[in-house]
Amino acid sequence: MNLQIDIEKETDLTTVYLSGEIDIYTAPQLKEQMVRLLEEPGVTVEVDLEDVGYMDSTGIGTFVNALKVSNMNGSHLRLVNMQDRVLRLFSITGLDEIMDINAAIRGGQE
Repeated sequence: MNLQIDIEKETDLTTVYLSGEIDIYTAPQLKEQMVRLLEEPGVTVEVDLEDVGYMDSTGIGTFVNALKVSNMNGSHLRLVNMQDRVLRLFSITGLDEIMDINAAIRGGQE
């Protein structure tokens, strides 16, 4: 499966819409985009994960790297609209405690 990445830029907010799967095959493309966006100081990058149905450890690593890049450059990373199974990965690894996650879970609670 592929990963589609659509990017919308406003003044201080960039929204990244992801659709598909984040795995060892698609993560490098996402990592490259995230690093490029988060290198700009002061910008907020919001990643909409509503249409991501599967993510493996490579995907988790991509977001850990993105968090490091944002911390180094004074930008901000926010993850939104996760499906329950993807949110569970962030909870199991404890990343939900250090990352800005607004989890309006599909079909459920916030």
